[in-house]
Amino acid sequence: MRYITTNDDRPILRGIADHSWHARSACRDLSPAEADKLFFPLPRDHKAIAQAKFICGGCPVKKACFNSALEQGSKEGVWGGTTEKERRPWQAKLHARLDYERVRAAFLGRDVHLSTAEREAVTRHAYVRGWSPERLAHTLRLDLDYARDLMREAAHALADRDRYWGLYGTAGDQDEDGTPAQDSGSDDDTEDAEQDEAPAEEISPVARHIHTQALITALGKAA
Repeated sequence: MRYITTNDDRPILRGIADHSWHARSACRDLSPAEADKLFFPLPRDHKAIAQAKFICGGCPVKKACFNSALEQGSKEGVWGGTTEKERRPWQAKLHARLDYERVRAAFLGRDVHLSTAEREAVTRHAYVRGWSPERLAHTLRLDLDYARDLMREAAHALADRDRYWGLYGTAGDQDEDGTPAQDSGSDDDTEDAEQDEAPAEEISPVARHIHTQALITALGKAA
């Protein structure tokens, strides 16, 4: 027999204020003094760094620890098995991260960390869905005036995109089903017939520069 419960699965993405993963870490049983010595070592204490990475190797929340360090901009210590120097390239590219799972989580009302690219994606999808600036401000925890500016920029960006790809068209150019409209009438047929009977204009070839020996010699003297 199957039972339907209202219990939701554990969210895959960590919320901004979610620190529950600390209780499942492999370093949870270390004393504060030992943890500080291993995970916040001196710059040249390679033995402590290697031991900290060994503990992180079998940690079940290694990914959550690494993401937390990136999102908080932690510049000290060993997080997720990486030092500050090893996290630096990831930190530099964090603003360009585009994870649609995070975008979807934001639309579902979850307070997850969003990069600059992800916030732009949320803003554009919100504009397409017809959201109000008030709703966007509540979702992204923004000021209302700033949310209005973001919606205005999203409208301009989508309009430029559609104009570039030729998606705009007048109402008279298309039928109800989206196909191009075909005009009917004797006047139009007469004009089409006259255009068909008109002689085709001769197309003159475009003049091209011929690199003769005399021209090359003249250019050499001018140089």
